[in-house]
Amino acid sequence: HGEVWAPRRPPGPTAAATRPCCWPLAAGGGGGGRRARGPPVLCSCRGQAVDCSGQRLFSVPPELPLDTGNLSLAHNRIASIPPGYLGCLRAAARPRPAQQLAGGAAGGLFRGARRLAHLDLSYNNFSLVPADMFREASALLRLDLSHNPGLRRVHPQAFRGLAQLRELDLSYGGLAALSLDALEGLPGLVGLRLGGNPWLCGCAMEPLLKWLRGRIQRCSSDSQQAECWAPPEVAGAPLLSLTEESFQACHLTLTLDDYLFIAFVGFVVSIASVATNFLLGITANCCHRWSKASEDEDV
Repeated sequence: HGEVWAPRRPPGPTAAATRPCCWPLAAGGGGGGRRARGPPVLCSCRGQAVDCSGQRLFSVPPELPLDTGNLSLAHNRIASIPPGYLGCLRAAARPRPAQQLAGGAAGGLFRGARRLAHLDLSYNNFSLVPADMFREASALLRLDLSHNPGLRRVHPQAFRGLAQLRELDLSYGGLAALSLDALEGLPGLVGLRLGGNPWLCGCAMEPLLKWLRGRIQRCSSDSQQAECWAPPEVAGAPLLSLTEESFQACHLTLTLDDYLFIAFVGFVVSIASVATNFLLGITANCCHRWSKASEDEDV
């Protein structure tokens, strides 16, 4: 059975074990750029772990140690990440200009980040996880995207290349749907958290639920916290409480005999409608004649 993985804040820094490690660059600064005169970004380093959490950052720190293996950007206000951001983690990497992608992070932003094992992007303002966002971070073991309330879409190829990923947290976002393709390429996954999202449990959800039921013995999931928000018939029900019977209406198919029967019934109904109208017309005409004859007799 897979272990349950709960998101957690990095341990607090101690004076003996940590050091400041990230400062902003001046505009136009590259690998050999000048440091800005402003105050440093309050990140700390402990070995290969870089902790920039809880600093009210609106953008990512522009400098990171070359041997970064664990990066926490949790509890900030980051809504976008410049493409090629971690390119400096590759030996002799050529600096790329920081080009913002509003509401998401560009594909290839972790190009060269092959040492990165743990990445915490929780408690930020992401709205999209685009295709190939982590493809070059092939050594990634743990990825936390939880508590991004504006996160409404994960591209089917968002996690491509993460064959070693073991723990993925997508809880407490704004996801109503998740493509099965986004998870099928994660053979090493043993921890998955989906709770706290407004899941739409329609017909499109069935493939994902089948996958979850098939992996539940190997892949630990917060199945009781992951609930349907819609449609009304299943609102509040845990995702994994839905069975194949819950989706029977999604598989109703009509045979040729069914179509012929429907056509026959339609024809009969049409003939009956015409006959009824004809009889009503005759009845109305007879009533009119009878009424006129009665008036003539009275005169």
